[in-house]
Amino acid sequence: MPGRKPSKRLKKELGLFDVYAIATGATLSSGFFLLPGLAAVGAGPALPLSYLIAALFLVPGLMSLAELATAMPRAGGVYYFLDRSMGPLLGTIGGFGTWISLVLKSAFALVGVGAYLGIFLPDIPLPPIAAAFAIVFGIINLLGAKKSGAAQVFLVMGLLLLLLWFSGVGILQIEARHFRGFFDKGVGALVSTAGLVVVSYMGLTKVASVAEEVKNPERNLPLGMFLALGTALLVYLVGTSVMVGVVSVETLARDGGDLTPVATVAEVLVGRWGAILMTVGAVLAFSSVTNAGILSSSRYPLAMSRDHLLPRFFGKIGERGAPNNAIYVTVALILLFVTLFDPTKIAKLASTFQLLMFALSCLAVIVMRASRIESYDPGYRSPFYPWLHGLGIVAPIWLITQMGWLPIAFTGGVMVFGAVWYRYYARDKVVRSGAIYHIFERLGRTRYEGLDRERRGILKEKGLRAEDPFDEIVARSLVLDLQEEATFEDVVEQAAGWLAQRSPLTAREITTQFLEGTRMGATPVTHGVALPHLNVKGLEQAEMVLVRSRPGVHITFNNPLTDHDEEEEQTVHTLFFLVSPKSDPAQHLRILAQIAGRVDDEGFDDEWNRAEDEQELKEVLLRDERFLSLLVSKSANTASLIGRPLREIPIPEDCLVALLRRDGKTVIPRGNTVFQEGDRLTIIGHPYGLHQLSKQYADAHDGQGAS
Repeated sequence: MPGRKPSKRLKKELGLFDVYAIATGATLSSGFFLLPGLAAVGAGPALPLSYLIAALFLVPGLMSLAELATAMPRAGGVYYFLDRSMGPLLGTIGGFGTWISLVLKSAFALVGVGAYLGIFLPDIPLPPIAAAFAIVFGIINLLGAKKSGAAQVFLVMGLLLLLLWFSGVGILQIEARHFRGFFDKGVGALVSTAGLVVVSYMGLTKVASVAEEVKNPERNLPLGMFLALGTALLVYLVGTSVMVGVVSVETLARDGGDLTPVATVAEVLVGRWGAILMTVGAVLAFSSVTNAGILSSSRYPLAMSRDHLLPRFFGKIGERGAPNNAIYVTVALILLFVTLFDPTKIAKLASTFQLLMFALSCLAVIVMRASRIESYDPGYRSPFYPWLHGLGIVAPIWLITQMGWLPIAFTGGVMVFGAVWYRYYARDKVVRSGAIYHIFERLGRTRYEGLDRERRGILKEKGLRAEDPFDEIVARSLVLDLQEEATFEDVVEQAAGWLAQRSPLTAREITTQFLEGTRMGATPVTHGVALPHLNVKGLEQAEMVLVRSRPGVHITFNNPLTDHDEEEEQTVHTLFFLVSPKSDPAQHLRILAQIAGRVDDEGFDDEWNRAEDEQELKEVLLRDERFLSLLVSKSANTASLIGRPLREIPIPEDCLVALLRRDGKTVIPRGNTVFQEGDRLTIIGHPYGLHQLSKQYADAHDGQGAS
């Protein structure tokens, strides 16, 4: 939107254990400490089975969310995925619905806090307790994701220790007679109860909404989510079996459902101090879900504000990197819902819309894959496509129909509200469409080019994958250091001549395709740098030509970001010609994104212009933590290398001596290459192996690369 500044990005501060702690802490709360008593009314002795059924309904959606989150790690989670796959109308509906659902789950947690503290403080009403806890965790969230993530880790570790004690003591006192009449309630009641306890697993989705703040999201997001699912399922199955087996389902279901079932069971197990101990556990659990709930739900209005679906008020990022206004409103809504609904209604309302979001997440994966957008590049791909995803659409919707008229009416009301809001507030402010239009484009209709540009920007932020051979490509690339002014056509011919020796295409074919791509707007040109690139069918591995021209290269190109077809002219001083196998377009885009990111780094121009030879030019492009430069000298620790062939040198398995500079020439060393005084080596590989070499040859390290 013209005149609106780009959104400030949230800091990447959350690691794998933070992801696990947020998902686990948000999951092991109401589902364990509050819901079993309510669920026992419907499921009877088969209570543990209802938790298993609920988890099975969510597995396809969880896998789909993991895929979408690794492809699009942005604040807003489900909202962002729906918006970018099926357009802003569904995005608006999903954003409002998921925001409200997560707020409801947090409110449900505060009901649990009040119920457990009420055991010992019966005279204090629920609203003041709920208000105090919501405000405290709202303040923690205002301090930023790192602080709230650290608090979450502390809460979850304490909680897991208490749950381990509860399950270990309780499993020894289970009485089999309490499980008689296991299926007396019937399948219908069991499934309906599963719909009630689905909210127990909703914390698993919260991590997707903070994906923008996760370090290495392609690994940490899916791994953290699946570890949390395994933990939650084990705790629920064992824990609810202990509850039924120790006190009987009749005790749990008494008076419409015991709101403090864990304290009740703990008191039977070890007496009053057991109830006190598990009340501490309940407070930890509900505190963790409230903290995680505010952290994740506040990212939905933030993301919607960025996309102009909500006022700019919600998009303000505070000095500590938190979305302050979104947090204020989220906390206010939590307090409002605590006073309006009873526990069972809150649980069902939260579950219903989340079930719908799980179904739509499966549909979003189908749309994104069918759109064939090359820059859709998830680090995790959900299996059994599209059958698992089809099941993931049908099963949750069927479960919703079993949950009663109020949850269905709530879901319908949220959908209508979202549609009306989009129609009268947001539609004129939004100029994008979803990936579904790329499917239409394949049928000859239309598409939204901005979506692919946005995906490419995300690729740039995500960086390379461990298996991407970027450093090897740079090491074996050709360097052209031009001393005279040249035309783009002349440089293309030189690059094409070298690339043709490694490609199934002829030099003429490569030249033609590079020139045609530049005329059509496929070559990024900015700030004196051009990145001509091709995907070549039958090419075995990616190859690259690096060009430095201090006098400059004159290039005429089409700018894809402008609205007209007029060609632009520019003099560039740096060019990277990249050709990659057509079979892996996503890797091609990641390599391009890595180059673009390096070029954008502060100080790149100075380092590039200061490089004295082709080896130093390549080292400028290499990732600092992925290469090491050593000088072979009699006066250094590398003296032991002199006169020895490369094959006799102990090099870590994950490292490679890629380049050797000798007598003003750069060569690719072989196994029989004998090192000499004055050789300069460039070694690439895993940071750990390079660090070991750096320590071994510390006094020969020239200050570049790994340390």
